[in-house]
Amino acid sequence: MTQDLVFSIIPIARLAGEAILSFYRHDLIVQQKPDHSPVTEADLAANKVITDALIAQFPWPVLSEEQTDPGKTIRQSWPTYWLVDPLDGTKEFIKGNDEFTVNIALIENGRPTLGVVYAPALDILYYAAHGSGAFVVRAGHTTPLSVREDPRNDWHLITGRSTPKPRLAAFIAKITVGQVSHLGSSLKICHIAEGLADLYPRLGKTGEWDTAAAQVILEAVGGHVVDFDGEPLRYNQTDSLYNPEFIAIGFLPADLITTLKQLALE
Repeated sequence: MTQDLVFSIIPIARLAGEAILSFYRHDLIVQQKPDHSPVTEADLAANKVITDALIAQFPWPVLSEEQTDPGKTIRQSWPTYWLVDPLDGTKEFIKGNDEFTVNIALIENGRPTLGVVYAPALDILYYAAHGSGAFVVRAGHTTPLSVREDPRNDWHLITGRSTPKPRLAAFIAKITVGQVSHLGSSLKICHIAEGLADLYPRLGKTGEWDTAAAQVILEAVGGHVVDFDGEPLRYNQTDSLYNPEFIAIGFLPADLITTLKQLALE
């Protein structure tokens, strides 16, 4: 079922991308949400496209970054639901640097089982369904994804532009890093799934909608999105809709978990 579903979600993600691009590099009204993150007309327009389509086509509830949290009691009565970030990387969108995405995931019993990530300004689409592999569509060509093989002697670390520098430096000092690059939105995790980078330590706050879709994509090719105890990220488990700090990685050696636990104590 999930594999068939993913091909119904791809057109919805593309339509949301079209809505976003209609505002891109135009004068924007930027508002601040209660958590001080920005929201624009593009976020809201994409949210309407996605939620209207999902509600019309499927029986499951929709939980979106741009909607009010219904609360833990209601949320945890949902064994299956859609988890959506209609515009992941709003800061990148406002800056005009193309590194923003539409994220749509299906959550079943706390685990993401379907993920679509679409970067409309780049026209690059990633998708995966549990047990069916992961793929990228570039310039109309669909290619299976695969992570890099054991890179322990030459890690390519990818990170965002707002990661706390002292803690990132402490992490880098514990492993052999050959290259560091920066990228916005869930594209970081997708690049690991594509073998373009090896690991992404997230040292700071993220919403569950930021990671779920890309987590499916990375896990579908044998990668991992785990907290600092080495446990896969789970969804809709607590009062909060924020993730713990985590690492997304293609190849996960056992000794790296020890490094993560040390970092969590610093």
